[in-house]
Amino acid sequence: MEFTLARARLVRYLVEECGFTTLAFECGHAEAAAINPWLAGEGDDAGLPQLVGPLTVGVFGQLLRWLRDYNRSRPKPLQVIGIDLPNTLTLNSDLARADAYLAGVDPSASAALNDILPLAGRITGSSAVLSAHQWGALGTAEQDALTAGLARLSLRLQTMEPIYIEQTGLDAYTTARRCLNAAVHTDYQLRAMNAFFAGSGAPCDPSLRERHMAASVQDLAATTVDARIIVMAHNNHIQKTTAIFDGELTALPMGYYLARNLGSGYRTIALTHTGRHVPEMAFPAEDSPVGFTLEEVGLPTPPDGSIEKALLNAGLGTSPTLTDLHVSTPPFSHIRSQSVVMDADLGQAFDLVLASPAATRDDTVSF
Repeated sequence: MEFTLARARLVRYLVEECGFTTLAFECGHAEAAAINPWLAGEGDDAGLPQLVGPLTVGVFGQLLRWLRDYNRSRPKPLQVIGIDLPNTLTLNSDLARADAYLAGVDPSASAALNDILPLAGRITGSSAVLSAHQWGALGTAEQDALTAGLARLSLRLQTMEPIYIEQTGLDAYTTARRCLNAAVHTDYQLRAMNAFFAGSGAPCDPSLRERHMAASVQDLAATTVDARIIVMAHNNHIQKTTAIFDGELTALPMGYYLARNLGSGYRTIALTHTGRHVPEMAFPAEDSPVGFTLEEVGLPTPPDGSIEKALLNAGLGTSPTLTDLHVSTPPFSHIRSQSVVMDADLGQAFDLVLASPAATRDDTVSF
């Protein structure tokens, strides 16, 4: 709950005082498209769960409620742009939008897409945990047919770009390309996550999702006039350095790619807390709609070299704080990440750290 309040205040400040106009969220294109009319005031205040799945509601529900209320005071409502793969890690929404486009410009490509829709339609989970398991339940031949079919369609869309744009215009083509590209990446991510949960994945394989998010942000920056974009995502997505836990490289984050490509145009604010407990994922959970539950777990004392330990030692553990990592001494080498600790040169990974005295679950979390 505390992190949501912090994000809301940051959004309001950046929009009202710094001229930011674009909110990029850790969700898919189709999810954002479903959310935006509701953010603009359509439907009931309690209608969000009818638009997106329980994971999106749990992760962003309270912040989205705040945005809907905030928009009531604005002449032009703020909207969100989805830069991620679907939080459900399913293919149906993106493929449906791609098919609606292809049916009008290339019936043969639409027919090829419809050949693989039954396979994609068997992946219906509400999270990566469930959808990766459903993908694993497909036979090897079915998995490969899905991957090959998506690759063929993606290449066809790129090859026919001039003809498609001539018929439909650039905006419609770009939307279809993004949807099909997201489906290709989702298929790969399903394969990677299935292997990850089985303990047999290649190192950093799920980082494909991170690169996809980074590419989405860069595309947004390149196509938005005077772009000032707020990217709303987990610390481990926005950090500018590789993700290392217990001395092992685990991921190349979105922020790692953005820092390399955008340089000083990319700034990061990490969130942490100095509390003794934190909500943490516990899985498997068969009765949960997302395949896991959130359970409060106790935390050990923050280690030496962590920003949390420094705040506690300075007597600042009971108040919100904002630390400028470029002027803080000595440099910090650790920061909490849910119930574990990440190793990093924080001055390289982030620009600022906003810390709260506690981190508790939002009331929109139903699992």
